[in-house]
Parts: sequence; C-alpha cells; structure tokens
Amino acid sequence: MTESPMIGIIMGSDSDFPVIEPALNILDEFCVKYEVIVSSAHRTPERTEKYTRSAADRGIKVIIAAAGGAAHLPGVVAAMTNLPVIGLPIRSKSFNGLDSLLSIVEMPKGVPVATVGVDNSSNAILLALRILATNNKDLYEKMTTYRSKMEDAVITRDNHIQEQIKKRK
Repeated sequence: MTESPMIGIIMGSDSDFPVIEPALNILDEFCVKYEVIVSSAHRTPERTEKYTRSAADRGIKVIIAAAGGAAHLPGVVAAMTNLPVIGLPIRSKSFNGLDSLLSIVEMPKGVPVATVGVDNSSNAILLALRILATNNKDLYEKMTTYRSKMEDAVITRDNHIQEQIKKRK
C-alpha cells in the first residue's frame, strides 16, 4: 500500500457503510490506501469542514462523499476543496434514492460534483481510481488488468449461454 491515503471516503451516516464496504475490496485489490469517516453536513458541520479542508495536506487526491435523503454532504465537501469530489447517492426509504441522486447531481455552477448511480460504490471507487491513474502508471496498468478481467468474465458467461443455446437446438 502507499504511504498515505489517496482516497478519502466520507459518509453522512454509519448506516451507509454496507454500501461502501464492497468498494473497499476494490481499493484493497488495487493496493490503494484510503480512509473512511462518518461526518454529517448537518449534524457535524465543523467536523466535515475540518476533514475536508485538511484532506489535501494528508495526501488525499479524491474524495468520495456518500449521502442519502437531502444528500447535501457531497456539495458541502466540494464547496470547501479543490480536490475532485465524487458524490455517491445512497438509497433512501422515502424516494428510493431519487432524492439523493437529484440532490447530488444538481450542484450550482462552480461547485462540481461527479455523481455515480444510487448505491453504486464500485463505480465511485473505479472513477476515483481512473482519476488517480491519469498520473500514476502503476494504477493505470492495474486498471487495464481489471478491465480485462471484466471482459473475460463477460466472454465466459457468453460461452456458457451459447452452450445452453446449442443444447436447446
């Protein structure tokens, strides 16, 4: 693993952790160090600000902010840093995540937040890794290998389906 964390993951609630956890496996596979904290834009604004403003000094290159409901956390984080921020909408009970998605994707001009699909922490991590890979040859090569494995898996599944189709004829 690298010396200091390169990716910071901030969750508005500990209930978001089950969504985040599978993506941590990808980071472990890529041997990228990360940090994960719980901090709320509304309930712990000073903690959120301290974390965000100090992230670059700690070596963080990309922040993933996961939030549900009103989902203000990614926008608040983006307003306080020049680092890339990826918003991860968390599925809510009331609107099935649509409220979270729309809250994150509709940022005001000048406060960009990249946004992935609801509960799609894997894409958030992969986007963060792609951002890092633009300036890191090792990560770029690992991303190439990862994509090849995905391609191989699809071809393997197609071969299985083709065998099933042949049996039907």
